[in-house]
Amino acid sequence: MAIIIKSDREIALIKEAGKIIIELFDILKDNTLPGKSTYELDILANNFIKSKGAIASCYNYEGFPGHICISVNDTLIHGIPSKKIILKEGDIVSYDVLVTKNGYTADAARTFPVGNISEEAQKLIEVTEESFFMGVKEVRPGAHIGDISNAIETYVKSHGYSINEMFAGHGVGREVHEDPYVENTGHAHTGPLIKKGMTLAIEPMVNMGKKDVKILDDGWTCKTVDGKLCSHYENTVVVTSDGYEIITLKEGDSRH
Repeated sequence: MAIIIKSDREIALIKEAGKIIIELFDILKDNTLPGKSTYELDILANNFIKSKGAIASCYNYEGFPGHICISVNDTLIHGIPSKKIILKEGDIVSYDVLVTKNGYTADAARTFPVGNISEEAQKLIEVTEESFFMGVKEVRPGAHIGDISNAIETYVKSHGYSINEMFAGHGVGREVHEDPYVENTGHAHTGPLIKKGMTLAIEPMVNMGKKDVKILDDGWTCKTVDGKLCSHYENTVVVTSDGYEIITLKEGDSRH
């Protein structure tokens, strides 16, 4: 598949989907509480997305049974919402949300604490988030996708964490997944050239312990092999004429 360059009209439509995600994260953050099941949170998310005239793009994507991915503690990605998974004080929860509106899709992820969490867990969340910003600073026409990957990897590993190489960011917009792959590890000055009009989902997925993961028998849930915590942070990014615009980030959330 060739890399799709989006028109201004298409970018405006992707931004509409992004606005819904921004609002939804505020709702999810407020409801990430002890005693809540991930099933309840999934229904909450889907109802909100539908109320905005949009579609939860994860639902039934390649057979995925949830409306959003909700991954708790040692689940890195693709956690299936369940009545049996009840949040408790000290957990951390990653939400990966894809929203399609008027045929165009935005994609973002956040990891939130459940009540009071350990200093180690808080640091993991912060490093994961910061690694995204280290990567996105490399986004400009004429740079390479590998510049993003290398910046993320360098920052994450400098804090003693690891990154599994099985999963990566990607293009997004007309489809849920488009070219190019945006890996979280790699070498600077390699990979496709970045061009104005690209729309990229950049998404560091960081393990506190070793990089090894396993997929459970449900075919989706991806857990760390060592049972240690992991974190996920993602935004949809538009390449502009002189840099980038993050379209799934609440105003004031960016520290850069």
